[in-house]
Amino acid sequence: MQGKFYTAPLPPQLSDSNRRIIDTNTPTMRVYQIWKGSNRFFCGGRLIFGPDARSLLLTVSMIVVPVILFCAFVSQRLIDEFNHHFGNLIVGISVALTVYIMILLFLTSARDPGIIPRNPHPPEPEDDTASSISTDWVGSQSGAPNIPPTKDVMVNGMVVKVKYCQTCMLYRPPRCSHCSICNNCVDRFDHHCPWVGQCIGKRNYRFFFMFVSSTTMLCLYVFAFCWVNIERIMEAYHCSLGRAFLKSPVSGILILYTFIAAWFVGGLTAFHLYLIFTNQTTYENFRYRYDGKMNPHNLGCWRNIREIFFSKIPSSKNNFRAQVKGDSSSVFNTSMSLGHAMSPEMPKRSFDIEMGKRQAVAAEEFEDIHSQIDSIGGSERCGPQPRHTNWDHKGNWEITPDIHMLAAEFGMQHGSTVREKIHGVR
Repeated sequence: MQGKFYTAPLPPQLSDSNRRIIDTNTPTMRVYQIWKGSNRFFCGGRLIFGPDARSLLLTVSMIVVPVILFCAFVSQRLIDEFNHHFGNLIVGISVALTVYIMILLFLTSARDPGIIPRNPHPPEPEDDTASSISTDWVGSQSGAPNIPPTKDVMVNGMVVKVKYCQTCMLYRPPRCSHCSICNNCVDRFDHHCPWVGQCIGKRNYRFFFMFVSSTTMLCLYVFAFCWVNIERIMEAYHCSLGRAFLKSPVSGILILYTFIAAWFVGGLTAFHLYLIFTNQTTYENFRYRYDGKMNPHNLGCWRNIREIFFSKIPSSKNNFRAQVKGDSSSVFNTSMSLGHAMSPEMPKRSFDIEMGKRQAVAAEEFEDIHSQIDSIGGSERCGPQPRHTNWDHKGNWEITPDIHMLAAEFGMQHGSTVREKIHGVR
C-alpha cells in the first residue's frame, strides 16, 4: 500500500548474538579509568589531582629551595655564634616546619576535595517546579527536558536558590559550584588553586588553610633569623649593613624573597581568617557579597571556627577504585547521537549514559549481523502480508537499542548503513 511501510521484527538470532558479544567482550574497568572529569589519578586511583598537578613542582621548589639555602649557608654561622644545641634547634625547627608544610600540601592536593557524583541521566522534574517553568525557558531548550534552571531550598530557615548543572545533570547542593578547570561539581567550593593544582572544597579546605598559614610562619621564621645573622656579622666585623650583605649574600637574598612571599601568603591567610569567621567561601565573597545582606550560612564566630577546624571531614562520595563494566562511550566521551551533534552543555542522555557495553566487536561478527539484516530487508520487500508498523510522527523507523550501540561504536558511516538496511526500500 502506497504511503505505508512495514518492518519485520529482528530475528532472535540477532539479539542473542549481540548479547553474546556484549557479555563476552565487556572489559572490567575501574571508576577512575572512565572518569569524565579532568582529574589525574595515580596509584591506581588512590590519589586524585587536578589537571594542573604539574604546578606542584613549582610550589614545592619555592618552599624547599630557600630552606636548603638557609640550612646550608645561614644556619652554620648561627650554630657557631650560639651554643651548638640552640643553633641545631634553629635548623631543626626550619626542617620540621618544612616537612609539616609538605604533608599539608599533599593532603590538600592529592585528595577528593568534595566532588559530587554525576547523575547518569537528568532528574525527573518535580510537579511544583515543573509547573512554574517560564515559557522562555521551555522554548529555549528545543527538545531538552523541562528542567527549571533553579529551585528553592531552605538553609537555616532562609530560602536559597540552587542551580541545575547541565554537565553533571543534577541540582547542585547549597554552596556547591562547578569547577570549569576540573570539570566537576565540588561541595562547598571555595576556588581552584593553581599553586596546589586542585580544587579547594569541603574535604580539603582545612588542610589548605593550615598549609597557607604554616607557609607564612616559615617565611617569617627564615626572614627573622636571616636578619639575626646579618646583625651578628655587623657586630663581629664592625661593618655597615651593606658590607654585611656582601659577606652573606644568601642572607640578603632570603630576606628579600621571604619578605615578598610573606606579604603574599600572609595576606592570603588574613583573608581566609576573615572568611572563616564569617563562614564564607572565596567564591561566595566575590560573587554574592554578603556584606549588605544576611548570610544564611553564618552561625556565629565560634561555631564557624568549630565547623572548619573541629568538625568531622565527610567521607568521599566517590569510590574511584570501584569496578564497573567498561563503557566505551564513557571512555571516548561520545558526543554524537544518530548523526546529530549534541551540545556539550546539554544533558548527555544517549550513549554515554547507557549501561556498560562492549569496547570492541570482532569484524567478522559485525559482518554476520549485516548479513542477517540483509535477509530481513529481503523478506520485508518480498513478504505479502502486512506487519505492525513502528512509524512515528517524524517519519523515522525506530531502531533497537542493539543497533544504536553498534552504530555508536563503529562510526556514523556504519550506523547509516544499518539504518538504511533496516528501513528497507519504499
